[in-house]
Amino acid sequence: MFIYIVNINVLPEYVEQFKIESLENAENTVKEPKNIRFDVLQQDNDQTKFILYEVYTDETGLEEHKKTEHYNKWKTNVDPMMAEKRIATKLTELFFGK
Repeated sequence: MFIYIVNINVLPEYVEQFKIESLENAENTVKEPKNIRFDVLQQDNDQTKFILYEVYTDETGLEEHKKTEHYNKWKTNVDPMMAEKRIATKLTELFFGK
């Protein structure tokens, strides 16, 4: 499996629009053949902070995701909403529950 976490800090005035864009991207991503999981999470004590939790069957799943129309639309639309550059981290599963 290929697990990827993306930490995102959004400018306050774009929080609601960011959520709309990200949910649309997520709804399409979960339809991709190599996607296992795609979560959009918002931090409770700071509504400008988000985490994308992405799981693919392998690294090519992420590569293919980044070539999709919905990802590129999301990226183009949300890049100006970012308070800082997104931080992506690759993880290796030790235990992957339900």
